[in-house]
Amino acid sequence: MYFDGSIPGVYQQYLVPILFRPYARDLAARLMDRGPARVLETAAGTGAVTRELAAVLPATTQIVATDLSGSMIELAAASTNGRPVDFRQADALDLPFPDGSFDAVVCQFGAMFFPDKPRAFAEARRVLRPGGVLLFNVWDHIAANEFAATAADTVAALHPEDPPDFLARVPYGYHDHAAITRDVSAGGFEPPRIESVDARSRARSAADVATAFCQGTPIRTEIDNRPGRTIAEATDAVTSAIGKRFGDGPVEGAMRAHVVTAVR
Repeated sequence: MYFDGSIPGVYQQYLVPILFRPYARDLAARLMDRGPARVLETAAGTGAVTRELAAVLPATTQIVATDLSGSMIELAAASTNGRPVDFRQADALDLPFPDGSFDAVVCQFGAMFFPDKPRAFAEARRVLRPGGVLLFNVWDHIAANEFAATAADTVAALHPEDPPDFLARVPYGYHDHAAITRDVSAGGFEPPRIESVDARSRARSAADVATAFCQGTPIRTEIDNRPGRTIAEATDAVTSAIGKRFGDGPVEGAMRAHVVTAVR
């Protein structure tokens, strides 16, 4: 399991505002334009998209939010804005819902973690009604995401003999349009539309960025599993690198994601 222990809490406090909120709003706006009656969110994490959906979709729209991690979905359920949402622990590769039961399936920055992506997309297609939409986003290459690239390079330099590579390998490793198209098509959809969306990542300080990446992602496990550096030392090193590149005080950097739309 990627997101256990202390990671979910740090993820919610730091990563959501620094990285995820702008893209959550983008997905929610795209879905709002389609007017779905029943929406399923997979890999909902701590509810960044869930909260945006709850804020913009009509009160009559049913929202079901799921995640494989019980810890993540518990945090999501505890941070709603009061609107009823059906939160469930569920595997995106084996959804516990009948065929054709949703108008839309939405997933923010979760597809990269699916061990069998075509199967996950096939499950999304199965639970969609005819004409329903699968809408998800993934990060572009890590080089197009400045905070992530700086954090990854800094942590790798601390362990040159065995550099941690989680960030580049997993969350920022599923960006090739051809590969995405192949997997979505293997899930039974027609070739999807893929759009690149640029945004700005903002944080109150370099330390917040460092805490987000070193302690709010599974790179923490890679750091902990290597001798010679503590998580505090790694966080300090990334804080220094972010401050040197982006300045003191509030910081901001470029980020880019791909938004994928596939219609059943």
